[in-house]
Amino acid sequence: MSLNFDALRPNPRLSLGQKLWQINWGLIFLLLCLVGIGAAMLYSAANGSFEPWATRHVMRFGIAFAIMLAVALIDIRRWYSLCYLAYFAVLAMLVGVEFFGQVGMGAQRWIDLKVIQLQPSELMKVALVMALARYFHGRSLEEVRGFTRLLPPLALILLPVGLVLKQPDLGTALTLLAIGGVMFFVVGVRLWKFALVIAGGLAAIPIGWQFLHDYQQKRVLTFLNPENDPLGAGYHITQSKIALGSGGVFGKGFMQGSQSHLNFLPEKQTDFIFTMLAEEFGMVGGLFLLLIYAGIIVYGFAIALRSRNHFGRVLAMGVSANLFFYVFINTAMVMGLIPVVGVPLPMISYGGTAMVAVMGSIGLLLSVYVHRDIRIPRQGPGASD
Repeated sequence: MSLNFDALRPNPRLSLGQKLWQINWGLIFLLLCLVGIGAAMLYSAANGSFEPWATRHVMRFGIAFAIMLAVALIDIRRWYSLCYLAYFAVLAMLVGVEFFGQVGMGAQRWIDLKVIQLQPSELMKVALVMALARYFHGRSLEEVRGFTRLLPPLALILLPVGLVLKQPDLGTALTLLAIGGVMFFVVGVRLWKFALVIAGGLAAIPIGWQFLHDYQQKRVLTFLNPENDPLGAGYHITQSKIALGSGGVFGKGFMQGSQSHLNFLPEKQTDFIFTMLAEEFGMVGGLFLLLIYAGIIVYGFAIALRSRNHFGRVLAMGVSANLFFYVFINTAMVMGLIPVVGVPLPMISYGGTAMVAVMGSIGLLLSVYVHRDIRIPRQGPGASD
């Protein structure tokens, strides 16, 4: 019989100075590298001008950095208690988009707060991770391998997915499903249940196809055959592939990309900014950027393994999965490996809500690291083991 010494240790209470000392500055260095690259590419996208994108990008990062630091310093037990509140607050915003949302580019996704245009679906990626982490913290392995215990987290996933699909925003809806799937896997849900859900999803494709908007159907058909309409629905991906290929191994040089600077490449400051970077810095530049992202994701997994509480582990895994799907979907999309679904490249693409959402989630990751030695009972912070 072994004695669990961890159970005898009191939960540490850290001072502000100790928390700042515990911040993972290596992770922050990688973030600074990303935002620096993003500002440089936005400067290039504006043909050598800080306006209209680069200056705002840096200013937004400054605000998001302050939010991230504040999130990181708040006790992980406080975040545990706020998980469901955050989830339902963002869910209410998604419902509000249906009534008060601003329409742009054929979609109704934003709420006009006068100062900024808020996109609640980006915030939902973080809120969903928090809600699922809290739910699974209180469940044993035997419970998550049952069926009825999985119905509440399934509802947590499907409610926002339905609202996001209605906007319509297929890319974010698929990302929410993917994040949920990863978190189910992390907590030990049996693989045959994933196979069952995937088989059901594949069988439902003919039905789901009828509910897609015309432009979404065109995107899928264009993905399967981009050359069918090169000047219409296939224009984006065709130009993206030309730019990627013309960059070669080392690229054409900073601000020397012909496809992007002669305006053949659309949305070069947002969804297709990776294409512009690869055209100017080649395959080497693209791989260097992906290496930075990989470093952040590896940090996330390492932080999950260091956490002494289940909530922190699941939360860190969910945040890392969220960042992975941002990067994977964006880069695969611009390479023509998946249909164009409109997902930004974190910290590089121009866009405020996505940056705040990603930085806020990194703040949660840092909070897990700072408070990694704190134990949280299965019944919550106020209960005893």
